[in-house]
Amino acid sequence: MPAPDAGQAQLGGSGPGQQLPPPGSGQPHPLGLGATTAQFGAEPPFAGPPPGPQTGQYYLPPGYQSPPVPPQSKGRGKVVAGVAALVLLVGGLSGGLGGYLGYNFANESSSVSSLDTPRPASQTSNAPAGSVEDVANKLLPSVVQIQVVTRSGAGEGSGFVISGNGQIVTNNHVIEGAASGGEIKVVFQDGRTASAKILGRDPSSDIAVIQAEGVSGLPIVQLGNSGDMKIGQGVVAIGSPFELSGTVTSGIVSSVNRPVSAGGDARNSQATVLNAIQTDAAINPGNSGGPLVNMQGQVVGINSAIYSPNSAGGQAGSVGIGFAIPMDQARRTIDEIVKTGKPKQTVLGVKVESTEQGARISEITSGGAAEKAGLKAGDVITKFGDRRIDESDTLVAAVRSKAPGDKVTITLSDNRTVEATLDGVEVG
Repeated sequence: MPAPDAGQAQLGGSGPGQQLPPPGSGQPHPLGLGATTAQFGAEPPFAGPPPGPQTGQYYLPPGYQSPPVPPQSKGRGKVVAGVAALVLLVGGLSGGLGGYLGYNFANESSSVSSLDTPRPASQTSNAPAGSVEDVANKLLPSVVQIQVVTRSGAGEGSGFVISGNGQIVTNNHVIEGAASGGEIKVVFQDGRTASAKILGRDPSSDIAVIQAEGVSGLPIVQLGNSGDMKIGQGVVAIGSPFELSGTVTSGIVSSVNRPVSAGGDARNSQATVLNAIQTDAAINPGNSGGPLVNMQGQVVGINSAIYSPNSAGGQAGSVGIGFAIPMDQARRTIDEIVKTGKPKQTVLGVKVESTEQGARISEITSGGAAEKAGLKAGDVITKFGDRRIDESDTLVAAVRSKAPGDKVTITLSDNRTVEATLDGVEVG
């Protein structure tokens, strides 16, 4: 920033008796006449002595002369001058008007509003086959919200209809509170409600079937083959997370044959270990019992558990790691519940613990499948059929994936192999 004195000089501050250069001498004018004074709003250049008597000295630039008085034009000159003035006036007006109109036109033509555009045509075509929308349209009418009220509190989950007369599949942990007394209510997608009762349940596989009362003609789901699922394949999860019924999420199969505890039960993990499908489709509390569906609209799993590392002290939420009971395993249990009310659990007849090599047998059930196959306590199982066994839970999950009566080849750590015929134990 210039010093104050310099600024004052720039604004035309000249001392008494200062000589000013003559006009046209090429020297700068000390009063700063021209662009600088114009910028600062200084008065116009001096044009002559002020009228009236002067008090004190008044300095004029050297060679100053009063401007000559122009001769007055006569006759045609006045007319020509008048015409020129008129032309200038008209030109100025027309130019100003044209500029104003042009500015407004440009402003209006460049200002486009979304409100001025027409509405798009309504979409009337069907959803593309194999899309999430298509799957949702097929499955939503068959997915229900389940509400349970007991003396100790209330809870809710999801389920799906497998028969027109109201048989509904869900998780055992959704309805187990009502097993010893409580009320179960089913809320259908169209808003209708119905009371329900338990037909049968299997805590070890976390599967239950309930019967909605007083209903008929319900739309049912199509059951698929979970054994055909590949990692990376698209899937859709449907249910009622946090009481938001009819919620649809999508993702992929993240893994298969993942050993997890049914319903997230860690209190007795080996008794409830599942051979689960892992998915990154969002699954939250309330999704339990709802279907996991392939892109053909077939149910390939029952959503049962989620992994949530921050669940301590608060309600768990989705972190993109959810687990579903494979339908190939669940279908057998569901069929047994519907037909007899008493499902069977597949067993090998051993208790096992994890080692670095695999699953070591710590106890043999007398007369069970393992004893009949010649297995003994201390044997370490490293393969169950074609599946590598790296820990005890993997073996339990592998056994549960089979049906009673299935035959399987078991490989031990000393490279011996034995053939075992699996047993079935009635549950409940």
